[in-house]
Amino acid sequence: MYMADPYCSESYEKYFHDSPIEELVHPSSSAVSENSFHPQDASSYQLRVGSNSTMAAQVPLNSSFMSMRLRDSYQSNFESDYLESPSPYQLDYDEVTMRLKLQELERALLDDNDGDDDNDMFATGQNMELDVDGEWSDPVQNVPFHDSPKESSSADSNLSSISSIKEVSQIYPRSPKQLLIDCAALLSEGNIEEAMIIINDLRQTVSIQGDPPQRIAAYMVEGLAARMAASGKFIYKALKCKEPPSTDRLAAMQILFEVCPCFKFGFMAANGAIIEAFKDEKRVHIIDFDINQGSQYIALIQTIASRHGKSPHLRVTGVDDPESVQRSVGGLRIIGLRLEELAKELKVPFEFHIVPSKTSNVTPSMLDCKPGEALVVNFAFQLHHMPDESVSTVNQRDQLLRMIKSLNPKLVTVVEQDVNTNTAPFFPRFIEAYNYYSTVFESLDATLPRESQDRMNVERQCLARDIVNIVACEGEERIERYEVAGKWRARMKMAGFTSCPVSQNVIDMIQKLIKQYCDRYKMREEMDLLHFGWEDKSLIVASAWK
Repeated sequence: MYMADPYCSESYEKYFHDSPIEELVHPSSSAVSENSFHPQDASSYQLRVGSNSTMAAQVPLNSSFMSMRLRDSYQSNFESDYLESPSPYQLDYDEVTMRLKLQELERALLDDNDGDDDNDMFATGQNMELDVDGEWSDPVQNVPFHDSPKESSSADSNLSSISSIKEVSQIYPRSPKQLLIDCAALLSEGNIEEAMIIINDLRQTVSIQGDPPQRIAAYMVEGLAARMAASGKFIYKALKCKEPPSTDRLAAMQILFEVCPCFKFGFMAANGAIIEAFKDEKRVHIIDFDINQGSQYIALIQTIASRHGKSPHLRVTGVDDPESVQRSVGGLRIIGLRLEELAKELKVPFEFHIVPSKTSNVTPSMLDCKPGEALVVNFAFQLHHMPDESVSTVNQRDQLLRMIKSLNPKLVTVVEQDVNTNTAPFFPRFIEAYNYYSTVFESLDATLPRESQDRMNVERQCLARDIVNIVACEGEERIERYEVAGKWRARMKMAGFTSCPVSQNVIDMIQKLIKQYCDRYKMREEMDLLHFGWEDKSLIVASAWK
């Protein structure tokens, strides 16, 4: 299990020296620490008075000609779906950049291999219609390393370029964000040596105890390093829970829901829609394909118990997928026992059943739907784990939705992250992920101080794993495949579902809770979907369907 070490002033270098990432990139390093932490009660968190953390202003990107060339070629091909919004970085064609441009042109003219650029989709823009999701399925074979013939033939030129980049970096210091973008651009071009220089620079300067740009850089740089070493899939597996859910892991998830309440708001919206749906029902059957740590159902049982009148008989069926990234096989049994104890204490009639199966193999007969029960299906932060048409012609994501529609449920709830890390090629996906998680990290500063050990544990256990997978992995190994709200809407409609507006009572309840946190958290309703975010950035979207 990827556990956090107790520390107060542990350095970034010390932390990643002991991490699975460092172990795979540098095999001489030690393995991940097995120590655990003991966070405080999650319910005690309140907004920090006077907290006004904002992202540091970013200076224009002017680091290398490679980044310019990538931006120019990419813009003509993806302008319609990626560059319509203001770019987070603008290029500054200064004298230093022009010098680097001339050096790059000189290297290209002197290069004795005329066919190398044919495999560089971002360099020429001629192959952009290809599915690049599989481009990095084996990154080691797709990029030139220092001992390759090509690298040797132009060693002097490369050394000159690397020296120039170091010189420019000293004259014009770059922010962590700029360094990350430069590094991602270099990796997308297969420029390993120059990317490694930036990775080493970042590892020397970022801190998991710093401001949001430093903290997200600390985790994203390890994703870049893993991608470069073609070890992303192994790191992601190393970060999975290998033991049944511990109190430490459960506490970390609970703290995340408290200190970054957009997740909690999403659960509340789904629960509100579920309770409205079975208001007059005597027996309710909820099918959940990823109960996670059971937090949503703890709140649901408590809400049912607090209502007047007789509680309906609640039966919950949880799919225990052996490929779950949140929990080991068998861990769902422990969560079920906890829910049964809570329901018994609160006098809510309750049954819990487990379907031990890979999600893609679940059939209607395995779910044991019974006549006389109102059927509800809940997808909370789960559907994005299902591969879609961009990964395989089987399209398990839409296949699952169609199977659920065949059960004729009274309600289906969907809660997901509102960002595209699914079909976007590596470089725009990196930018999307950076902008998304930067907002998440910034919002955490409004609740927990930067030196908080609980905050570091939440980021390390609940966010770092997703970041590494999004940045480092491709193909079937990339599991964190989020989609934007509009894409989820299209999928649900294609499966035959119709959207249901969330009741005003639920909206008012969530709005009241938002005010208890911070006025920088926002909620907006758009076409029956509820968006929860930080300032003007949507982070989570919740919806109900029938």
